[in-house]
Amino acid sequence: MPDFLYKQKYNMIFSLLENHSNLFRNSIPLIASENVTSPAVREAMISDFANRYAEGWPGERVYAGCKYIDSVELECMELAKKLYDAEFADVRAISGVVANLVIYSAFTQPGDIMMCMPISAGGHISHGKKEHSGTAGLVHGLNIEPFPFDKDNMNIDVDKTVNKIKKTENNKMPKLAMFGGSLFLFPHPVKEMSDILKEYDIHINYDAAHVAGLIAGKQFQDPLKEGADTMTMSTHKTLFGPQGGLILSHNKYAENIKKATFPGMTSNHHIHHMAAKAITFIETLEFGQSYAKDVISNAKTLAETLNELGFYVLGEKNGFTKSHQIVIDVSKYLDGGKAEAELEKSNIIVNRQLIPGDIKAGRNYFNPGGIRLGVSEITRLGMQKSEMKQIAEFVKNIIIDKKEPAEMLNKIKSFRKDFQTIQYCFDNKTKAYEYVRIK
Repeated sequence: MPDFLYKQKYNMIFSLLENHSNLFRNSIPLIASENVTSPAVREAMISDFANRYAEGWPGERVYAGCKYIDSVELECMELAKKLYDAEFADVRAISGVVANLVIYSAFTQPGDIMMCMPISAGGHISHGKKEHSGTAGLVHGLNIEPFPFDKDNMNIDVDKTVNKIKKTENNKMPKLAMFGGSLFLFPHPVKEMSDILKEYDIHINYDAAHVAGLIAGKQFQDPLKEGADTMTMSTHKTLFGPQGGLILSHNKYAENIKKATFPGMTSNHHIHHMAAKAITFIETLEFGQSYAKDVISNAKTLAETLNELGFYVLGEKNGFTKSHQIVIDVSKYLDGGKAEAELEKSNIIVNRQLIPGDIKAGRNYFNPGGIRLGVSEITRLGMQKSEMKQIAEFVKNIIIDKKEPAEMLNKIKSFRKDFQTIQYCFDNKTKAYEYVRIK
C-alpha cells in the first residue's frame, strides 16, 4: 500500500473517534451498562501507567520501576475497602467478567454446579451455560442451575429456591450461588437466602456490576453485610469509573482470590485503569450518595412517566424500579430490536432486552420483546425529574406516535445543548464528550 494511503487511514481513524464524540454530545445515552468519566479519570487513563507492566502484588512485582505504581495501587485498595466497608479488595481484575472468572477459579472446580439468574430473566452472559457460550460454562466448565424466577416481582423466588435446594441430592448440590445480573431492577434476596445457602456450604457471590455505584452510595443493598462471601463488579456503570473490575471479600478469602487473579486470570492488569479506579473511588466517596439518590429518583420518574404514557413497564408491583434501570415490554408496537433501531435514528441510545416470556414466545436476543433503559449517564450530566419526563415523551413520540426521525433528531439535539458538563466530580472544565487532541 502506498505511504499516502496509510496516512489517509491514520487520519480516518482519528476522524471516526471525533465523530463518535460528536454523536454522544448530541444524543440521549440510555445504555444501562455505560457511564461517562470525569476529566480526572480520563487524565489518569492517558498517563504513562498505560505503557507499564506491574505483574503480581504491590511489593512483589515481577518488574522493577513500580514504586509509584505500588503506591497508587495500595491506595486504590484502601479506597475500595473504605467505599464498600470491606475487609479485602483486589483491584487488578480488568473487567467484571474477569472478576467473575476469578471467583469461579478460586471457589469451584470444572463440573461443579452454580445457581444464578437465567439469561432469559436477566442473568448476565458471564453466568451462562456452555451451550449459550456463557463464560461460566464455556471457560470454566460449570454446570448452570437457574434460580426460580418470580415474573410478577421481577426477582428471585425465595420460597421456590429454598425448596429446590432442600430437594437437591448431595452430589448435585451447587457449590456457588451467583446473585446479580444484567437486568437488575430490585435488590436480590441475599439476606433472605444466605442462611440456607451457608447451611449447604454453598459459596455466595454477588455480581454488583450494574449496581456498584448504588451500593457505594448506600441506596441499594449491602451484600457483604447481608451474607455474601465475595462481591464482584465492573467499575464503569453506576460506578462512574474506567472500564475494569473489582473483587471484594472478607479476609479469609483473600489468598484464594489473590492467586486466582494473578497468575490465574491476569498478567499485567491495565494499571492506568487501576489508577483511574482510585480517582473514581475518591469521587464516589465524596459525591456517591447524592449521585445514587438522584439516579434512583430519576429512574422511578422515567418509569412512572413511561407507564402513564401507555408503555408496559415491567416491575409495576414493586414500583417499577429501585435501581438505575427501566425495562419496557414494547412487543405491542414492535420488537425490541426494531425499537432500538428506531430510537437510534433520533439519537436515543438504548439496548434491546430479553424479558420473561420471550423464549416461550419464540423470540430471541435479536428480536426480543423488550428494551432496557438506564439513567446512570444522563444523571451524571445533570438531568433531573423534568428531563426524565421529557425523555419519556421523546420515546413515546418515536415508538407509539411514530414521528419522523428527522423531526425528533432536531428536538433531541436542542434538548442536549444544556447538558454537556459532568456533575458529581471535583473538576469539570473539560466537557463530557469533548474530543481532546494531544498529538
